[in-house]
Amino acid sequence: MAKGHRSQIKRERNQQKDTRPKASVSYARVSATKAKIVLDTIKGKNANEAVAILAYTPRNGARIIEKVLKSAMANAENNLGMDPNKLYIEEAYANQGPTLKRIRARAQGRAYRIHKPTSHISIILNER
Repeated sequence: MAKGHRSQIKRERNQQKDTRPKASVSYARVSATKAKIVLDTIKGKNANEAVAILAYTPRNGARIIEKVLKSAMANAENNLGMDPNKLYIEEAYANQGPTLKRIRARAQGRAYRIHKPTSHISIILNER
């Protein structure tokens, strides 16, 4: 059991803020599996190098991930005053979002279900 009053525990927990620059997109119209393949190619790389890689990646979620990465870089430079040339991708992950369910009409009055997956993509940077 935790020690201290509930307010003390909350105060201590809230003091441990994460100061790393980050950006995320929710409900992106790409499946989490496809986004993870692209994210694995840029994990641990220099941020400018990762932008160049994403610009020439023909995969499905590369444009969305490129926007999120540029947003995280802008957050680091403008909000936290970090040098954009020293940034690297510390964490990058895609979680599964809600699936849009649609119906496709088929022969003899039947209907097939179409699943349109979404994902929540997050990128966390740090300075070398």
